[in-house]
Amino acid sequence: MFDLINFSENIRKWYRHNKRDLPWRNTSNPFKIWLSEIILQQTKVEQGLSYYHKFTDRFNTVKDLSRASEDEVLSMWQGLGYYSRGRNLRKAAIQVMEDFDGCFPTNSNDLKKLKGVGDYSSAAISSFSSNEKIAVVDGNVFRVLSRIFGIETPIDSAQGKKEFNELANRLISNIFPAEHNQAIMEFGAIACTPKKPKCEGCIFESNCEALNSNKIFNLPVKKKKAAKKSRYFHFHLSRKKDMVLLEKRSDKEIWANLYQLPLIEYDKPTEISKKLLYETKHILSHQNLYCSFFASRSINHSKGTWVKINELNKYALPVVVDKFLKIYLQ
Repeated sequence: MFDLINFSENIRKWYRHNKRDLPWRNTSNPFKIWLSEIILQQTKVEQGLSYYHKFTDRFNTVKDLSRASEDEVLSMWQGLGYYSRGRNLRKAAIQVMEDFDGCFPTNSNDLKKLKGVGDYSSAAISSFSSNEKIAVVDGNVFRVLSRIFGIETPIDSAQGKKEFNELANRLISNIFPAEHNQAIMEFGAIACTPKKPKCEGCIFESNCEALNSNKIFNLPVKKKKAAKKSRYFHFHLSRKKDMVLLEKRSDKEIWANLYQLPLIEYDKPTEISKKLLYETKHILSHQNLYCSFFASRSINHSKGTWVKINELNKYALPVVVDKFLKIYLQ
């Protein structure tokens, strides 16, 4: 097995020859790095890139973002999912203005005080903006370390998180922590991938415990997931000339504060005599939504808002509702 110093040197050398040219890697501005990290949580780079440009074009500074309404931010976030990230984005911007006098923090301890910023994000932002020596441990890093070092401790256990975090901090470069973190994350993203890792010719080919023991696809280990909950949503489309009726969801649970068509939820599949327009299954991380859309005239209009069809883009909608409206209203 190679020593720890060579690990960092090797992976940073690999990074310099193989890294993707991404805009957030060409700046030390903590505001822009923070934006990229929040957008890329649970999101692939290919999808997140357009949202990063959208947000940085609209908000040049954290002050600009702090002044935006929640509806505007959620509308811009539409399609990314996990909408709590969008809400927390705005709340954190307000925190920076109120608690840090508008100066975006660059050390991990201060960053963790911001809404939506945890251990991983604070380490990434502080490392990339101020070269703080603190290891970033995300899904890519878990996978790389578990395979190379043959670690079978579940990554979603308290012991696993502690073990991987300690190892990552032993491996990190004393002089180039930012480059080290970028390198190990990039290595996991484009070389040591979940389903098609590039093991042949890998810089760690002769040292990888998982490869040598034929356990590549067994690592990293996760505890068994709980069964997904099934929910049955019946949306009702009510039209009046060039307008449709929307209602705003509460600030609790999924799709908090987003707009939707009037909804009735059932706890089991239910046959309805009304005219069915469209149905689909919408998969979330912890639940499956079975969504049916009906033409309806009997909805309580007092709880909703009539919105012009050509102004729907101003309202943040769940993807499944937005998709239906684009199909049906064309």
